[in-house]
Amino acid sequence: MRAAQIWERRFGDSRAMAAATSIMRAQQILLAELDARLRPHGLTFARYEALVLLTFSRAGALPMRLIGQRLMVHPTSVTNIINRLERQGLVMRRPNPSDGRGTLAEITAEGRTLAGRATKDLMAAEFGVGGYDAAELDEIFGLLRGLRVAAGDFAETEPAAPG
Repeated sequence: MRAAQIWERRFGDSRAMAAATSIMRAQQILLAELDARLRPHGLTFARYEALVLLTFSRAGALPMRLIGQRLMVHPTSVTNIINRLERQGLVMRRPNPSDGRGTLAEITAEGRTLAGRATKDLMAAEFGVGGYDAAELDEIFGLLRGLRVAAGDFAETEPAAPG
């Protein structure tokens, strides 16, 4: 709140700055909470997201570039995530049969099992947002939807609220 008051005096309206910094701080808080819940599984939230993404694919395998696009992370980050998962025996790399230069990341049986256990733990913890009721969660999702659509996170035509 003090930062908003100082901002007002120096630059003017602080609402956009306050909203943006609140979102960023909430992200930090949630990420720390989720990483702590995933630590017993030997995962970070980034590695968990990659595992879940692979479980969503029909064949359990996706090209590395597609993983980066879907998770909206830099190719170097995808490489690091997959390297860690591969060292843990949760993912394996194989050549992409439809692209001679590309590589697929494929989830292993152990990876599927671990993703399932980790998901149960995160669901039990309500992904760190259990203090909100269903209507509030829908409202949060709706408020952030426009920002995410504008960034290409998902299409405008996708359902407005989960569930």
